[in-house]
Amino acid sequence: MHLKRPFVALLLGAIASGPLLLAGCSTFSQSPNGHSMPIGDSSMADHEMTMDLGPKDAEFDLRFIDGMILHHQGAIAMAEAVLQNSQRDEMRQLAQEVIAAQQSEIDQMQQWRQDWYPNASAEPVMYDAQMGHTMAMPPEMQTAMRMDGGLGKADAEFDRRFIDAMIPHHEGALTMAEQVLEKSARSELRQVAEDILATQQTEIDQMTQWRQDWYAQ
Repeated sequence: MHLKRPFVALLLGAIASGPLLLAGCSTFSQSPNGHSMPIGDSSMADHEMTMDLGPKDAEFDLRFIDGMILHHQGAIAMAEAVLQNSQRDEMRQLAQEVIAAQQSEIDQMQQWRQDWYPNASAEPVMYDAQMGHTMAMPPEMQTAMRMDGGLGKADAEFDRRFIDAMIPHHEGALTMAEQVLEKSARSELRQVAEDILATQQTEIDQMTQWRQDWYAQ
């Protein structure tokens, strides 16, 4: 099963230079896909990031839950920006669907975390490949996992910026979901992964079509 999908990273200095993996993010390299993602008032160079949640071990499911909750929270934040700034009915409908689906999954995963890992710290965790173990996810890594950099003001290019940010964001979720199907034995998580793969690939296809229709790209 394919486990490497290009997507735009929130490339913080600590991630680019340090040995830690963002919930297992292992490599960064120049990407030819032409996407860019603004963070606040700064524009990001294009990058490729490979998501790796670590080995099939007793904490794999916990790492997935923590990584995907943060990732979903980032998607919801961007979707809420659409409701504030986009005038397109199609975009607003997509945003509402993202918020509804991903908040439901967050709620479910938070309950599973409590049920399955009652002794786990409240802090989200990640896999440190260099050290070979699970560790607490630093704040800057949590920010990067969310991938919800500022999309800017409500101008003529807002919808394009959202599309260019949300497509790679969804691709990151697909990569993590694929790993669940390979490494998790829990039927509940496998079903969530299947749902993510189906729903978010459909949304990627739709946004790709909108970009072609609206921006000839």
